Amino acid sequence: MRRDYELGFILNPEVNEEQTRAILDRVEQVVANYNGQIVRINQWGRRRLGYPIEHHRDGFYVFIDMILTPETVIELDRTLKVSEEVLRHLVKRRDPKTVQKEREARAAAVAAAAAAATPTPTAPEAEAEVPAEVHDEMAIPSEASSDEVIADQEAEILAGPSAEDVENVPPAIEEPEQTVEA
Repeated sequence: MRRDYELGFILNPEVNEEQTRAILDRVEQVVANYNGQIVRINQWGRRRLGYPIEHHRDGFYVFIDMILTPETVIELDRTLKVSEEVLRHLVKRRDPKTVQKEREARAAAVAAAAAAATPTPTAPEAEAEVPAEVHDEMAIPSEASSDEVIADQEAEILAGPSAEDVENVPPAIEEPEQTVEA
């Protein structure tokens, strides 16, 4: 029975990119040998540890979401225990409801990307399909006008607040006036 797991491990901060890649390849190999699937690899990079581990104050954090069998988890645990570069590791079973929500969100994002990639009829083609009387009543905006609106909005954002807006903003911290005694 395959389940969703998350593997988190902290590597020695002195490991180089090749050693990190070798450990990730080893994990991928174990997962592939047991017919598992890696869903996502999230490398946080070098971060401060909560407490010193083997005289190290920093560590390289990596998180991997996977679909595995329990036998694979045992093999991953054994593999990471013998690795000298791995300071700590933890394999945790993920909540099925959370995983389902993530999958639905990912599927929706893929569908939206696919919909954006498909060609849509251009404005002249759309106008040819709609009679002129209906077109005037519906007030269909053309692509040029929507592009102009977006360009205007971007220009407004890039311009920043106006002088009038800046004058009306209260100060962040009001400090009492200080007198200097001589």
